[in-house]
Amino acid sequence: MAEQEENTIESETLQPEFPLSKVKRLIKLDREINKINSDALHLITCSSQLFLHFLAERSAEIAISKKRRTIKLEHLRAAVKNHQPTNDFLLDSLPSPPPPPPPDRDGADHRRIRAVEKQVPEGTRRIEDFFRRPVAVGETEDPNG
Repeated sequence: MAEQEENTIESETLQPEFPLSKVKRLIKLDREINKINSDALHLITCSSQLFLHFLAERSAEIAISKKRRTIKLEHLRAAVKNHQPTNDFLLDSLPSPPPPPPPDRDGADHRRIRAVEKQVPEGTRRIEDFFRRPVAVGETEDPNG
């Protein structure tokens, strides 16, 4: 009976879903690694697959708890924060969340405000400058138009 279990365990080999050649290429991006054993490559590929599966499950749970159908970066960040071992090494590597939108300025048109605040590259002019009346010599320009 014990021999039968050993034979079935030996015949069952895990085949990773990730292509080994791609994982090997990623590993070789590290300049300190010249060669990699096929067994090590197989283990790294399987563990990467399990880790990404774990992150996807946790992120999906958070998205569902927030009644969302799409997993976003905020859900992934929350999943990493909630799992301490992952938090220790991965949280700093994730992109920062986008800054919050500016507060509403008395119902003003935000597109117009952003256009005024945005810096133009040197040597270019704003469209408002094109339609503005040219300033004569000795005359001061009115900032209100």
